[in-house]
Amino acid sequence: MRKQVIAYLHTHWDREWYREFEIFRMRLLRVFDNVLEMLTDGRIPSFYFDGQTAALEDYLEIRPEKEKTVRSLIQAKKLFIGPFYCLIDEFLTDKTCFSKNLEIGLEKARSFGCEDFIGYLPDTFGHSKNVPDILRDFGIDKCVVWRGCGDFPADFKWCGMDTVNLIRGYFQDVFSLNCEIERKAEILKKNLDMIAEKSGSFLLLPIGADHLGVEKDINDQILSVNEILKEDYYIRLSSPFEYFKRVQDNFEKFRFDDELRDNLKTFILPGTHSSRLDLKRMNVECTHRLDLASRFIDFQHSRDKYGNILNYAYKLLLQNQAHDGICGCSTDDTHNENLIRYKKILQIAKTIIDEQCGEENKILNLSDTSFSGVIEIKTAKPQDGYEKINSSKGFERILLSDTQRIPVTEDYTEIGTYIAEVENIPPCEVQALMPVIGLTDLKITDTYIENSNIKLEIKQGQIFINNVPVKLVDFVDNGDSYNNGPKEDDKGIEFKILRSKAIFKGRNRASLKIDFEGPWDIVTLVVSLDKDAVFLKFEFDWINTQKNHLLEVCFELPEKIKEVFSEDMNILIKRTFNPDYNIRENLPKTRGVESFTNTAPMQRGLIIDENKNNLGIVTKGLTQYEIYKNNLLIPILRATGTISNPHNPARSTPAGPPLETPSLQMLGENKAEFCVFFGNHNAFKDVINQVYNYIIV
Repeated sequence: MRKQVIAYLHTHWDREWYREFEIFRMRLLRVFDNVLEMLTDGRIPSFYFDGQTAALEDYLEIRPEKEKTVRSLIQAKKLFIGPFYCLIDEFLTDKTCFSKNLEIGLEKARSFGCEDFIGYLPDTFGHSKNVPDILRDFGIDKCVVWRGCGDFPADFKWCGMDTVNLIRGYFQDVFSLNCEIERKAEILKKNLDMIAEKSGSFLLLPIGADHLGVEKDINDQILSVNEILKEDYYIRLSSPFEYFKRVQDNFEKFRFDDELRDNLKTFILPGTHSSRLDLKRMNVECTHRLDLASRFIDFQHSRDKYGNILNYAYKLLLQNQAHDGICGCSTDDTHNENLIRYKKILQIAKTIIDEQCGEENKILNLSDTSFSGVIEIKTAKPQDGYEKINSSKGFERILLSDTQRIPVTEDYTEIGTYIAEVENIPPCEVQALMPVIGLTDLKITDTYIENSNIKLEIKQGQIFINNVPVKLVDFVDNGDSYNNGPKEDDKGIEFKILRSKAIFKGRNRASLKIDFEGPWDIVTLVVSLDKDAVFLKFEFDWINTQKNHLLEVCFELPEKIKEVFSEDMNILIKRTFNPDYNIRENLPKTRGVESFTNTAPMQRGLIIDENKNNLGIVTKGLTQYEIYKNNLLIPILRATGTISNPHNPARSTPAGPPLETPSLQMLGENKAEFCVFFGNHNAFKDVINQVYNYIIV
């Protein structure tokens, strides 16, 4: 029986990737000029603009005279835009940013008259189980995915949402190939046969690819192919919205209620969660600072004043969270632009807060629970009763935000960083800082640091935290920006402790400096512990001089690890592991295979709450973890040198162009920061509150 193929024309638009933004934008002008001409002339019935509005904004910024045409085509349901602003990665962005992405994208799309929306996510590197709930919050009831689906049918219920799995992916450039129509029909039939195996009476066929325009003779080509395939398929240009209507009865036949991270059928490129960790660190900091600024605006009832500049900053952040940006798999110049955007975001977030602050330092608790702990303040005024931990030169923030004053040379002064203790500040309340006089539970020597809750000690050249061994281990990585490329039988090289020294002994904080010596560099770790705190703060700092390697902090727990709860869209989700699996024993031998790996993404941290294993991590920009036997490994550096290495031992075919990216080797200064605690889900929430939910105003 001849099957109906509903085809839709599209282009997958990366704002920047293997070429920089402005270069891709100039290509966008050529691609979209042609699309608008073909839509206006009626040569194609519709065009799907990749589920995002950023590309349209980028186009109209250069072609403002085309806005009237664009609006009329959208209102005639010939051009579909949104619901997203950018196609951002789902695992490296939190719920606030993912929601903001929809909020901005939908506002723009609706302002142009678009009324039909799909959660269109075909190229993100796997899919978060929390995405359907967020889409529903914005009134979207359907979704399109690809990467991360297992051996699924084309139509299924994903976490309760009608979802289409693009069996052969979004990348169908057959009509653009330089070959005879008979060869094109042969390739199409092969792909349609595979789609048909997983579909009902109707098949969905994307026609388009990365940054690809529509062929001017697309209708003639389809007529010719239909004649050749007339016994099996009939291809008709339409839109994905018609397909959803045609297959309504199919979705209930198969349900899946978890995240989509299976790489049996498609590459999910898990190494992107640890590529360019400097970008990840900046992304987390900007996400955090913008969220604080937004909540502070609401606290001050000043959204009318700051709403537009905040949205501008969020757009900059979302541009950096596009999957080829935040995943760290673009050119060095592209990522240099990312860093500039991140700096702009931090400038905006800091200024929003500074402009609304007074001269006297106070603390604002922005969490939903009471806040107690040790905090840091920066001020030019001596703080009696507080402990000074360091100082730098600068201007007072109140001076910089005063439009009636200009800082002069004499105003350039010492800015001290002080620590103070606060107790039981209610949610959403401001409180003056008052030195708390009391006993301290801190103890420190050159070989240990502890309080009444947690202890780190160095015994026989080994670090132990509450008797859990902690190591620094380096592995070979012959991979690329997309995938870690391990070496068979690589056991890793453990760094040795060279020396340790107590460097700060205060009533509210104590700090221990530990230097590790490896085969190539010295890595410095400063461990800090606050009075009454339940967590230790780790700050690594070192100069990387080595290429093609993976540096991980290893926690050796008492039992094999089978379950981990890690944060995803601001919710702790459970992932299960086979702790005996070793990627180095399972490297692919045939083409088209990506090795399964025991790595997983995390946002602000994780906890292991299983039998004798009881460990939690809260990070500031470390976004991946690995499980092997009883070891939890946290990558703090992954150094490789190409976007896609065609000889990657963990992925037997290329995932992108083999462009050299020297900055991906992470040579030079590197930093990593995280907190370690022992506890359950409530303890995780408490540490998040301590690390992320207060500001000095």
